[in-house]
Amino acid sequence: MNQSTRILRLDASANPEDSNSRKLGNELLERMLRHNPDAEIRTRDLNRDAQFIDAEWIAANLTAADSRSDAAQQRLHYSDQLINELQWADHIVLTAPMYNFSIPATLKAWIDQVCRAGITFSYTPDGPLGLLQGKRADIVITTGGAALDSPVDFVSGYLRQVLGFIGINEVNIIGADRINSKSEESITRAMQKIDQRYPAIAA
Repeated sequence: MNQSTRILRLDASANPEDSNSRKLGNELLERMLRHNPDAEIRTRDLNRDAQFIDAEWIAANLTAADSRSDAAQQRLHYSDQLINELQWADHIVLTAPMYNFSIPATLKAWIDQVCRAGITFSYTPDGPLGLLQGKRADIVITTGGAALDSPVDFVSGYLRQVLGFIGINEVNIIGADRINSKSEESITRAMQKIDQRYPAIAA
């Protein structure tokens, strides 16, 4: 990573005190900072202030920017904040557990807030085009019993699709799956993936 790297960390687990995905995210971020101690970091806990889209949000979003009322602009303010964070970042670190074979509701809420036509993607004659080009992402995914890349994994492929949809195609997944039955093995395997991506550097 170069010295101008700006890292946006997003955490989706609803269990901040004992979250395996967050713990692995801490390890990953620490390793990244050893490689680039001058990196800028912004963090967001998606559970702290999640907002879900509704009819007012949709109406505001479908209104041309120069025609929006003050109320409509305010309704999109949170979405604008989240998008500004993505536009600012060079590198996204996302930690997410699997809940009932899919992603946490707060992460889906974030996705709905940041996927906006004309801002993070555009429609072209050849189909949608992601507008957040040139960024990278590391996604830490943990599961209790389901195997990643299995038929019941609706997390890893979906997150790749969503990030690619908005232009983030360089995506690395660090998985620790089936923790309920293979905890030590799963965590060790995830740490090995972190080691491969960011080799250890003495403190």
